[in-house]
Amino acid sequence: MAASPNSSSEEVYLDFKSALDTEEGDKAEKIGDGAQALGRADKQIEADYRAPYLAHATMEPMNCTVRIDQDRCDLWVGNQAPEMVRDVAAYYAEVHQDKVQVHSTFLGGGFGRRVSLDYVAEAVSIAKASGLAVQVVWSREDDIRHDYYRPASMARFKAALDEQGRIESWFVKRAGPNIMPYMIDDVFDTMVPGFVPDGLADWMSKRGYGLYDGILLDHASVEGLFEDYDIPNKEVRHITRDPGLRTGYWRSVGHSFGGFCKESFMDELALAADRDPVEMRLLHSQSDPNLHQVIEVAAEKSNWGQPLPTNHFHGIAAHTSFNSSVAQVAEISIERNQIKVHKVTCVVNCGTAINPDNVRAQMESGIIFGISAALFGVITLHNGQVEQSNFHDYPMVRMDDSPQIEVHIIESDEDPTGVGEPGVPPIAAAIGNAVYAATGKRLRQLPLKLS
Repeated sequence: MAASPNSSSEEVYLDFKSALDTEEGDKAEKIGDGAQALGRADKQIEADYRAPYLAHATMEPMNCTVRIDQDRCDLWVGNQAPEMVRDVAAYYAEVHQDKVQVHSTFLGGGFGRRVSLDYVAEAVSIAKASGLAVQVVWSREDDIRHDYYRPASMARFKAALDEQGRIESWFVKRAGPNIMPYMIDDVFDTMVPGFVPDGLADWMSKRGYGLYDGILLDHASVEGLFEDYDIPNKEVRHITRDPGLRTGYWRSVGHSFGGFCKESFMDELALAADRDPVEMRLLHSQSDPNLHQVIEVAAEKSNWGQPLPTNHFHGIAAHTSFNSSVAQVAEISIERNQIKVHKVTCVVNCGTAINPDNVRAQMESGIIFGISAALFGVITLHNGQVEQSNFHDYPMVRMDDSPQIEVHIIESDEDPTGVGEPGVPPIAAAIGNAVYAATGKRLRQLPLKLS
């Protein structure tokens, strides 16, 4: 997948930084006096964080089997949106939607990738043109180099503390691409009435890029950057900067980078306020009992503040996403200048846990998924092209790298909330905060590297 010609990853981030330096951005949220309150406080803290493009790298690459028989189309496909599959198949097979049968198979991993249906469109188009039943299976190289990537981001945080070390104001400005325009472009042609000419439909599908640059706000671009914690003055602004690499939904969406930035910054504020990181979070979560409780229990279950094995260190992070609150404590060591995660203590409040085993499995898988991104995950560009191609240069956490994971579920009689995605956002910050405890070095860029 190509971005703008001749673009490189460093040029992308330089452009993001230039935007943060020179542009005001579009207002996403304002509470109280917003950024104006910064000037009234005794102490100000500022930090920039950045997160890269990421591929989904599902264990089973994109694939689809299609048979078109006159006016009927059958598909066998792992997917996350059967109705969208039906609509895409009907459009490319040129049959009525009622004549499409979607046989949904096991996913082989989705994580948001199988909401984007280019692989379905490709298989149906080949079957239509050839008149044959076909099975399309992407190579790993095609899969990683033609993804709908997690957007790259750069976020600038500013906060002010009062005399008691409480956060008085919180301001964040994010620069990077949006997801929604690419999703509109991906499915629009299949949704418009048949009497709309193809050229007009294609023109309309491209309008989303301009619409979400200064007119509408894609909430996924700023989610997770500001919602948690009791702070009287908040302001969030967004600047659209899009190098042209297509983006899509990646497990936990904006929270995946929002959680890292926000929770890393909370540790920086705790240091500035001369407070313990757990204490700082508990102080600012009084109005959110679910978030407050998972932080409290995570500290208790991980023996926060108690002696650890020699050269082991703790870091904590907490985040609410998809209406579920999750706190994680990472226990790490530094071995030959490499970060080793030994244990993760995870506490989740997801309302009533209908199937506790499923909740634990989702938390465990989210943590492993998040560790892969935190320690290894990066998609880089050179001359507008994605450089990574397979697991040798886009690695995953393997069994011998996997930490012990301990999951505690808060008992609740509230309605069930999400569990598939909320395990991802806290883990990178928890590891990064533990690295600071171990080394005194603040890592503000993903993936986390000491050299």
